[in-house]
Amino acid sequence: MRLLLLLTLFFFTSLQAVEQKRALQSCEVFNNMKHTKNSGQQRLEEGISYRVIQEQGDQYYVTVPGISVPNRWVDKNCFDAGVISQTKKSEAQKSVTDKKQSMSVVKQPKELLLALSWHNAFCETHRSRRECRQRRDSRYGDHRFVLHGLWPQPRENLYCNISREQKQYDKNRQWNRIERLALSDRTRKELREVMPGVSSNLHRHEWIKHGTCYGSNPEVYFSEAISLTQQVNNSKLGHFFAVNQGRVVTLRQIRFKVDESFGRGSGKRVELRCKNGMITELWFHMGYGDDELSGLLKEGKFVRSRCQKGRIDRAGFR
Repeated sequence: MRLLLLLTLFFFTSLQAVEQKRALQSCEVFNNMKHTKNSGQQRLEEGISYRVIQEQGDQYYVTVPGISVPNRWVDKNCFDAGVISQTKKSEAQKSVTDKKQSMSVVKQPKELLLALSWHNAFCETHRSRRECRQRRDSRYGDHRFVLHGLWPQPRENLYCNISREQKQYDKNRQWNRIERLALSDRTRKELREVMPGVSSNLHRHEWIKHGTCYGSNPEVYFSEAISLTQQVNNSKLGHFFAVNQGRVVTLRQIRFKVDESFGRGSGKRVELRCKNGMITELWFHMGYGDDELSGLLKEGKFVRSRCQKGRIDRAGFR
């Protein structure tokens, strides 16, 4: 017991104590240095200063008042630039070098795939996800499609001009460590509505993996993805899904509604995705260069769909 106490004291006295530091972004705070546990799913609040108790490598041990287990581990890059250690600066410089070495002109894609999720079905099969545990009255996704992603085609067109460090964060599903995206307040607010997965940093993953190959910037990429999602939800197709929750519908019915909404022949460009008898997603195979979904679908390719029918899941777990 005495040896354990001495080891603990040695560990903490080997860390460098610092003072108050201001959070640059809203980051998760973890019970351990490996970032495998976050009791209560707590986060730093952007713009608020926190007492930093200790420093270890690229992490701080901070106090977050008013939560259970208030002392937590968090990445240094969650705070303003002045707190980054020399080690972190070296890593940042290496990241910039990697990025410069891989920089090339990203060509605009000729084809896109818009993946929209039926959020009720997604949560039925992913109950532990944060966006599924957060229950709110009149939740957007209870009656509408939500944005999964807008993917430049072909599918191998991934990770354009991304540093090895950022790519590795994505592949390890450490999405909270991916660089914060430069989005306007309006776009960030609308994205939180149409993409509930923002609470799990899905938007950072989607930008790093797919959006970087779109030929624009995060603001343009997500603004256009939001618009396409809204066009679907405000169409006859969106209304069809909203009023038929709990019922089994066929691919033929869905494609008919797509034609009614976006023009004759559009339905043949839509693929139905299902799991456990539920419709989980619609995939829209499109062209590129138009603001309207009707125009984009005219340039898309005809696709087959393995799923021919499925149930439109209602909100709430079964």
